[in-house]
Amino acid sequence: MQHLTNKRVLLGVTGSIAAYKAADVIRRLRDAGAEVKVVMTDGAKAFVTPLTFQALSASPVYENLLDKEAEAAMGHIELARWADVILIAPASANSLASLAQGRADELLNAICLASDVPLAVAPAMNKHMWADPATQDNVRLLAQRGVLFIGPDSGEQACGDIGEGRMIDSETIISRIAELFSVGSLSGLTVVITAGPTREALDPVRYLSNHSSGKMGYAIAEAAVEAGAKVILVSGPVSLESPDRVQRINVESAADMEAVVKEQVGAADIFVATAAVADYRPVTVQQDKIKKKEERLTIELEKNTDILATVKAEYTKTFCVGFAAETQNVETYARTKLEQKNIEMIVANLVGPLAKKTAGTFNSDLNELNVYWQGGEVKLELASKTKLARQLIALISQRFSLYKTNTDNKNNIISLKSH
Repeated sequence: MQHLTNKRVLLGVTGSIAAYKAADVIRRLRDAGAEVKVVMTDGAKAFVTPLTFQALSASPVYENLLDKEAEAAMGHIELARWADVILIAPASANSLASLAQGRADELLNAICLASDVPLAVAPAMNKHMWADPATQDNVRLLAQRGVLFIGPDSGEQACGDIGEGRMIDSETIISRIAELFSVGSLSGLTVVITAGPTREALDPVRYLSNHSSGKMGYAIAEAAVEAGAKVILVSGPVSLESPDRVQRINVESAADMEAVVKEQVGAADIFVATAAVADYRPVTVQQDKIKKKEERLTIELEKNTDILATVKAEYTKTFCVGFAAETQNVETYARTKLEQKNIEMIVANLVGPLAKKTAGTFNSDLNELNVYWQGGEVKLELASKTKLARQLIALISQRFSLYKTNTDNKNNIISLKSH
């Protein structure tokens, strides 16, 4: 089974004789479903050529801190945003010292400083270098900062010595990296998620729709599975592959989506309404293709049902999360929807011409979100939609736990009063 499907692993290779073992790590990461990009230090290139890792990763190898080919010459920031996890394998004694000191003299070090994702290292060095007090001080300091150490192993080393310091085997490395994404915070819960646009037919050929790509909803579905949930994804028309271990139900119109959601949401603990559902539909759908005859054509529209508000009204105990994509006044409109729909959380973001950092957001792989609830809010900074989805699922899990506790306490009070 693939445990790292769609995960983005930035692999740092440093100046150790074990650099050749990174080739097997890349192969096994990709076999596990991960997308891999490789960053090599100058020392690493003395042992293995970048071309080797480029062929194995199917991606360019990154070497230079000041790369004029990178966007705005800020390659370390781009790569830091891209990664879901940074793995340094092998990690030399020098690389551990540089990380401990917070140095940014090479691209890999700069990426680590600029990133807020998990950092894992697989040390590889001579047994005396590993046992040296300076190295052990660096190890303790990095571990205190949250760096995950995978290994080292004991055994025969390239220099002929026998002892601790060998880079641990690739299978163990991949297993430990996969564990980073096995959160389990929604274990045993059922989550219904809507994603993508809807299409409202005008005639057999044409329809009304919007620019939603479905990427955010699909990323949330995948993150919810990682967190242990049973996920039902109700999807409008998109060109995306179904996330692994997700039950996907395809729909076309807002009415189709409403019907399927009502069938599924009764068993759900959490409902996340990510879909960009059409607010209106044509009153009449023409049986034949509308011909281009008149200079002007008037089409009468009527409102679609507000799926999220309807679900919350009918299933009052379901934890409901809404989405608000706005072209202006994001917080005002989002908080208004939070109140009007009587939901627990709303996730808002800017779209359109003003959303310059995300190229309008639609179809972009990047986003930035503002999340609101009664008495609180949090901003999720610009990042990949995959990364944001994991952050959002962690937040939903926290809020759901509090919601569940408060709901249970209220029910207990009512039960006591009734007696």
